[in-house]
Amino acid sequence: MKLSGDGVLVRIFIGESDRWHGKPLYEAIVLRAREDGIAGATVVRGVEGYGATSHLRTTRLLELSSDLPVVIEIVDHADRIEAFLPKLDEMLGDGLVTTERVHVVTYRGSEPDA
Repeated sequence: MKLSGDGVLVRIFIGESDRWHGKPLYEAIVLRAREDGIAGATVVRGVEGYGATSHLRTTRLLELSSDLPVVIEIVDHADRIEAFLPKLDEMLGDGLVTTERVHVVTYRGSEPDA
């Protein structure tokens, strides 16, 4: 797949311990995006953060490091993202989802990783 020009970036902010049908939520979201043919997804593990409850999650204290923040970034054309958002909504309990328009400069997709 070749992606260039205008697109949409989705950022999903969740906790590392969030689950979906017995597997980590971040893994389930990436797999669903891949199944839907979304151009790309990346999971980033945070070292510190808090969300709606203001509960601090950090690597600085061992007892607080079991549920670190996770950000999933997904990018594709607007129509594909719009079709994906309702599926994402079904999967999320607590979490924050943001979208923004982006301009993709270079993305060269070829055969999927083996």
